[in-house]
Amino acid sequence: MAQQGTPLRWDRKMQQRLARGEAAALGELYDRFASLVHGLAHRVLDDERAADSLTREVFAHVWEHPDTYDPRQGPLRTWVATLTHRLAVQRLRATVAATLAEGDNDSDSDSDSNGDGYGGGGTEEAEELERTVRSASVAARADYIVQSMPAPLRAALELAYFQRRDYRQTATDLGVTEDEARRRLRLGLQLLATAHDAGNPGTPPGYGGAA
Repeated sequence: MAQQGTPLRWDRKMQQRLARGEAAALGELYDRFASLVHGLAHRVLDDERAADSLTREVFAHVWEHPDTYDPRQGPLRTWVATLTHRLAVQRLRATVAATLAEGDNDSDSDSDSNGDGYGGGGTEEAEELERTVRSASVAARADYIVQSMPAPLRAALELAYFQRRDYRQTATDLGVTEDEARRRLRLGLQLLATAHDAGNPGTPPGYGGAA
């Protein structure tokens, strides 16, 4: 991983090519990051067509605003993921709010017809919206963290939690000592714990911003 202030050469060169308006650069960027963008978008939105639409929106934004990427703050991959996550959370928030508002309007109509004059519970709906957004955001952050962590840690987590191996079986499968398997699992879990950070649910870890 690049040190702060020493960005990967490919990242800076790609930004320069995009700034010059090279369509081939956008195609190369799409080939490299489309699966990441679509996967994060789908994890938040849980809708294939919405994820497709958001993927197009992300790459359109990158094409139109390549100058908003600052190589000094982190890799281009992280910036693209941050942008995707932020836009997906914004869209989810708008979609859920619209759905809740529609249900609230239906409740208002029912209440008016019954003559009681009461509408829906705005506070409860706002809390439901925030729960939905935060749950999707945490899940997407966790996916991103797993994809980004070093391969040895990722392999240990996948064996332990997706294939239900204990640390002894994990050690055997990976060809490492039991102490090393425990160390990898502990480090992997520590990284995953950052998915639940309460700071900004719309931003994956590791980049200062993708506005």
